[in-house]
Amino acid sequence: MIFPMSDCKLTILGCGSAKPTMTNSPSGQILDLCDKSFMIDCGEGVQITMQRLGTRTARLYNIFISHLHGDHCFGLIGLLSTLGMLRRTQPMHIYAHADLEGLLRPWLDYYCSDLPYEVIFHAINPRKHEVIFEDRTVTVETIPLKHSVPCCGFLFTEHHRDTEPVKRYAYCSDTMYSEKILPIIEGVETLYHEATFLQEQADRCKVVMHSTAAEAAAIARKAQVKQLIIGHFSARVLDQTLFLEEAKPIFENTLLAEERKTYTLNTQNNLSTLNNLSTLNTPITPNN
Repeated sequence: MIFPMSDCKLTILGCGSAKPTMTNSPSGQILDLCDKSFMIDCGEGVQITMQRLGTRTARLYNIFISHLHGDHCFGLIGLLSTLGMLRRTQPMHIYAHADLEGLLRPWLDYYCSDLPYEVIFHAINPRKHEVIFEDRTVTVETIPLKHSVPCCGFLFTEHHRDTEPVKRYAYCSDTMYSEKILPIIEGVETLYHEATFLQEQADRCKVVMHSTAAEAAAIARKAQVKQLIIGHFSARVLDQTLFLEEAKPIFENTLLAEERKTYTLNTQNNLSTLNNLSTLNTPITPNN
């Protein structure tokens, strides 16, 4: 069976690390693939960015949380509450470490006891590479990462035919440099890899188990990906162009993640076009 082609668009809702800044919110993304929307991580402030962009949530049914550090999940309870106030009725599926449900359920019971939709948790094993979501057009797999707590990235694959993948997007944050992920992400069209620090702070990376921009670029080169987007920037580095300057000599086709921008993957030439959507100012709409 042949499925219709669609643009694969990645919108950055936040590309900072643990400490929010005036320019970068903590982690959050929306991946539009096969006429579906997938949220990847949901840090503090994510729904504010969604409001500014006029993000439509009618096609958002699945949220994937890489790990349980606050900068990747503190925005969940607020987003779920807002969607309830907007009279959402479709279920929301959350894929995350099993502990997340135990942490969120008391908050949902206290603050969101009258939600008009169901929140369904799916426990995943961050240390295991496996398929966690699959329908007729999209497959999502975990990518075990090397971090201070159980953490995994996600590999999204769109299928044009039953057995032929067309577009693949890999999200790898948070993680130290690890070549164990290479067989999973090899040849993907777009890789998002954290680049929390610069190489001059490599010793700090080892302590907190993050990556430098140079290490992210090295992973992209060894995996032979088509393009790399780097993000999860430390607030300690004030000039973010330094990340790009460090990565590009190692992997030329590197882009700097920028909040409120959308990257469109073109499978014909494997290049992204960058669209600035920051001028939009339409509220989140639940069912349109």
